[in-house]
Amino acid sequence: MLKIIGHFGVLFCVVGGYVLDHGALRVLFQPYELLIIMGSALMAFMVANSKHVIMATLSDIRSIYKPDKYSKKEYIELLSMLFTVFKTARIKGWLALERHIETPSESDVFQNFPSFYNDTRAVTFLCDYLRLISLGSDKPYEVESLMEQEIDTEREQRGYTSSAMQTMADGLPALGIVAAVLGVIHTMGAITSPIDILGHLIGGALVGTFLGVFLSYGYVSPIASAIRERNDTELKYYLCIKTCVLAFLHGAAPQVAIEFGRKILMHDTQPTFLEVEEATQNVTIAR
Repeated sequence: MLKIIGHFGVLFCVVGGYVLDHGALRVLFQPYELLIIMGSALMAFMVANSKHVIMATLSDIRSIYKPDKYSKKEYIELLSMLFTVFKTARIKGWLALERHIETPSESDVFQNFPSFYNDTRAVTFLCDYLRLISLGSDKPYEVESLMEQEIDTEREQRGYTSSAMQTMADGLPALGIVAAVLGVIHTMGAITSPIDILGHLIGGALVGTFLGVFLSYGYVSPIASAIRERNDTELKYYLCIKTCVLAFLHGAAPQVAIEFGRKILMHDTQPTFLEVEEATQNVTIAR
């Protein structure tokens, strides 16, 4: 909601200030200049990026207008789920978790934590490492190295969309100049026209420069920043899983291991120690 208000606010402040200064709105209405700038920017975007990145960018643009994927509630649930897994492994051994790890879609343990259970990528991420540990790869430094590489790959892949949007934002002012130059060429072709027509043509040409800068810094670049921030925030979920798993592998008790994960969370999504303790009190180990 705030982002939508921000979009309208940018338009209102710029156009409103122009109108209050007695500017003529009809001069700003230059659909052909907009076609040159945004049309060429979108075509260049298609050339510069793969189909996967284009589709992912559209998905990321839609996502920034939705509530955050992971709130305090989701993190409390995640920590409770990890506590259940660690407590089961500590009491019954990794063999007791085998069926849950191998077929997580049928796991009654994971089904008790719906936000985690419905996050297919997070489930796969956790189960892959639990499977490695259960098979004997219990050296913390080896698991940590592999986890870091996977998270780095995820970060790099998620960064493609924000980089693509930022590249388009960086190119829009130059495309605005292109539109302005074409407008000047059009104006020079009508140099013998009356002064009022020439004034309108010159104003229209200058609007090209305005639109390029306005669209870049008022809309496209902020959207790129919002995508980057959302993607970085969502990676905290995986970093929390990683931190908890490694703490447990280092020999920490289940309650201590999830405390390690809690401490790395952002303050706006970080539950308190008492909230996590209360949520884990009634947790039952896997059968």
